Amino acid sequence: MQVCPSSESTSDQIVPSSFPVKSSSSRSGLLSVARLVKLGRCKNILVVVGAGISTPSGIPDFRTPGTGLYANLEKYNIPYPEAIFNIDYFSNDPQPFFSLAKALYPGCHRPNYIHYFIRMLHHKGLLLRLYTQNIDGLEKVCGIPEDKLVEAHGSFTTASCHLCYTPYPAEEAKVAIMTDNIPTCSFCAATVKPDVVFFGEDLPEKYFLHTKDFPKADLLIIMGTSLKIEPFASLVNTVRSTVPRLLLNRHAVGPFERVPLRRGDHMELGDLADSVRRFAEILGWSGEIEEMMRTQEKSVSWSGHTASTRTTLMQKLMENANGIPPVVTNGSSSSSETEDMQTSRPGAEGSCSEDTDSETDSKSSASSRASK
Repeated sequence: MQVCPSSESTSDQIVPSSFPVKSSSSRSGLLSVARLVKLGRCKNILVVVGAGISTPSGIPDFRTPGTGLYANLEKYNIPYPEAIFNIDYFSNDPQPFFSLAKALYPGCHRPNYIHYFIRMLHHKGLLLRLYTQNIDGLEKVCGIPEDKLVEAHGSFTTASCHLCYTPYPAEEAKVAIMTDNIPTCSFCAATVKPDVVFFGEDLPEKYFLHTKDFPKADLLIIMGTSLKIEPFASLVNTVRSTVPRLLLNRHAVGPFERVPLRRGDHMELGDLADSVRRFAEILGWSGEIEEMMRTQEKSVSWSGHTASTRTTLMQKLMENANGIPPVVTNGSSSSSETEDMQTSRPGAEGSCSEDTDSETDSKSSASSRASK
């Protein structure tokens, strides 16, 4: 299992920074970091995000009292909210997860300004990598390339049997789930699920790019996360001690809860979308981001799939129900999806777990979508 970095790591100690910046917890932090970017001192920017970047798109986060997804699970009569993402609980009762998945499936929501700000970092040649805890797929929808994206907690792009790991057509799984059916494996008859990482499952192999990326970074931006899910939460402590870290969030989290802040740490607390817009204005990127959003909006279908594809998939679903082997048609998935579904299971060196220091998290492991 991957060993999580200790909070005593030398990368998190307070040492002199090679950048002419001090720590801050006000708008001066945006100005300081923007100055570094404009001066060309930040050319390998890492971005770490959680569910908070998707709430402006209409997707609730997990942990907000009263409105978070965890707060709306009482109707499932589950022993504790996080059980909905527990692989053992899923094996016995998959319906609660599938009911929740209907609200999270890609195609139901649009990327927002925050997603396009990150894409602009890529457009400017500044994005080293985006590490996301989200499973909503909005990073891809807004145009961030696969090679710049690490979906640390998996995604809906592929699906497989949770027991034997046999790949299953992702679009067929989606149609089954969206129509309140439970997809089953043709090989062993166990339940199929999207390749979202549950607790007790391995992390994707791509996650371990962090061992090369974080030592290389010259700026770390953290947005919309509670930094409660390990090992993801400890990633922010693995950049070099001289690297500036900017937290854009509603509340201080993780190492930013400590006083004093590490030299080079900056916070902008409050509404995340407003903070990102202010940052873009300071950088002089606002107009470019707005134009990027307009262009992308015209090029993407928000229905998830076309009517003809939906009809084909429903026919195949009915054939499966009647015991007729399904015929895979060209409309059922793209060639890239087929290639993705043939990749191996996530690597076995790490798995998803919660920060045991959190009162809420002490009950159990939590969901794989982590600003939760």
